[in-house]
Amino acid sequence: MEESQGITVNAGDIARLASVGRAAVSNWRRRHDDFPRPVGGTTSSPLFSLSEVTTWLRSNGKSFEVSLGDLVWQRLRTSVDDLHLGDLVGRVGAFLLFLHREPGARRDHDARSLADLAATTSGLPGSPDLRLGDLTLVDLVIELASERGPLPAFEFLCERYAEAHSRQLSVTRDDVAALMSRLAGQGSVLDPACGIGTLLLHARAPRGQEISGTNARLAAVRMLLRGADTRIVAGDSLRENGLAGELADAVVCDPPFNERAWGYEELTGDPRWEYGLPPRGESELAWVQHCLTHVKPGGLVAILMPAAAASRRPGKRIRGNLLRAGALRAVVTLGPGAPDLWMLRRPDGERPPSRLLMVDAGEDLSVVEPAWRAYMEDPEAELPGGSRTVRIIDLLDDEVDLSPARHRPPQGGPDFLRDFTDALDRFRDTSAALSDAPPALELLTERQDLPTTTIGELVKAGLITILQAPPRMTADHGPLPVLTADDTAMGTPPSGGTTLDPALVMIRPGDVVTTALGAVRVITRSGAALGPQLTLYRVDPQRLDPDFLAGFLRSADAARIHPSSSRLDVRRARVPMLPLADQRRYGTAFRELFVLEDRVRETRALGETLIRLGFDGLVDGHLRPCDQGV
Repeated sequence: MEESQGITVNAGDIARLASVGRAAVSNWRRRHDDFPRPVGGTTSSPLFSLSEVTTWLRSNGKSFEVSLGDLVWQRLRTSVDDLHLGDLVGRVGAFLLFLHREPGARRDHDARSLADLAATTSGLPGSPDLRLGDLTLVDLVIELASERGPLPAFEFLCERYAEAHSRQLSVTRDDVAALMSRLAGQGSVLDPACGIGTLLLHARAPRGQEISGTNARLAAVRMLLRGADTRIVAGDSLRENGLAGELADAVVCDPPFNERAWGYEELTGDPRWEYGLPPRGESELAWVQHCLTHVKPGGLVAILMPAAAASRRPGKRIRGNLLRAGALRAVVTLGPGAPDLWMLRRPDGERPPSRLLMVDAGEDLSVVEPAWRAYMEDPEAELPGGSRTVRIIDLLDDEVDLSPARHRPPQGGPDFLRDFTDALDRFRDTSAALSDAPPALELLTERQDLPTTTIGELVKAGLITILQAPPRMTADHGPLPVLTADDTAMGTPPSGGTTLDPALVMIRPGDVVTTALGAVRVITRSGAALGPQLTLYRVDPQRLDPDFLAGFLRSADAARIHPSSSRLDVRRARVPMLPLADQRRYGTAFRELFVLEDRVRETRALGETLIRLGFDGLVDGHLRPCDQGV
């Protein structure tokens, strides 16, 4: 296909397009000398010519067909780097909106068509320059819109964009978003942290604000292609409320969590803090009160909150005030590791209820809506499923702990049997898998002494470049993802955010990142900035294996140089001098040990659940000791 010329794909793209696993692509590369050579990328993440891959697959009898949608997507990915991909997807969305509103529009980008495009899409947030300079891309987008329609075409591209940026782009789970939309009802809906618009897709009159101009444009296009009467603005909702004075029938929100730089100093006297000034570390309680100011009296707020927000001591005064005023009506646990859902109702002069609804939904979200409807009809009524109401006066103690787990009712026999059996089975499965996880390691009767060098010497020789984030860098908010020390320690995706700055250090696949306390990770994805209190080791992959280096940094040899210090004297840490082939053997073993470490962490979490249920069952009378074990 002529349009595929110049388009590149990575191994993951090839696997997806050919409907095989990534391992199959790796096998093709190893076993077939005629497999296309990389045309770009890096050693660890090479890029291949799509046209060459297509020719090779067809000549080797592999089932392979590039759909028009995939062709458009791969051309987008090839045209710009990851940092600018969202902007390009937004410009394509603006062009699809133009085609939607002007079905007879010509494809030529002359002065008249550009004026028509600007006029038709003038309400979109973000940059006013919506031109698509790639005429081949323009032709492909027009063809895709003709084949699928503008809305399905753009939804396909948004889905691909979210998949490609899954570590940086926070998108509400589909089932949770659907639940929140149903709870919000059919009236006007506002989302002050709307992202790419997931929570507003089914609203009749959606209003939203998003700190990222790129994401705000994607959200606006998604609403407008659905024919909604919408208004989406770009900006920081807490600091610069672009929807000030607007009241909706309901507010939905999936706000950013754990932001310390949310505007505490600037907003100390803000009139939105009707229930108390949110502490610096309780940004989520600022979002709760912001949402309440945007809903009509008697209107509902559905907001996702970190589980810890229900019990952290600094927020107890605001939680108590929300309860006393009758604003907070329900706290719902959505599953292990998932956020809680808080349901609030803006006071309208009616007498507040005397009880708070608590729902422990686990993984069955179907119990939430019936419980909420029953509670709203009669807060004193008996509720279905794993739900209960708790007297507000009993919650107003010294802690004001609203965690549903703390107020869990005694489980009935069948429910407890199901939960305990499920936890036991999952724990046994993960525990059994641990025995197969350790790498194959040979036991030596005598210690093997290897020639060594230091990190400092490797830096001097050009094998390693050591980088750190710029001084006074903020990582609490902004459109650009930031890898934090907590992310590195836990092996989670980048959770911080900052604004684009030439001084930032952008991480790449193959980089080794360490924290001040010794956690080590080898980076597998690009697109994020290095955060504060992290050190990055960029290796020459032709002379030094990154997993090999990570393993020896993790071994804590450096920590023994100054045992009384919490910081590592890294340049004096010793690393064996081995040929690259031997480094890679060590690197493979170290990588498997890192995977084992993550699995042990998961097993521990499951073990804690099993232990809690065991204690509950013994105390409540659903379990008893036996000589043979469980």
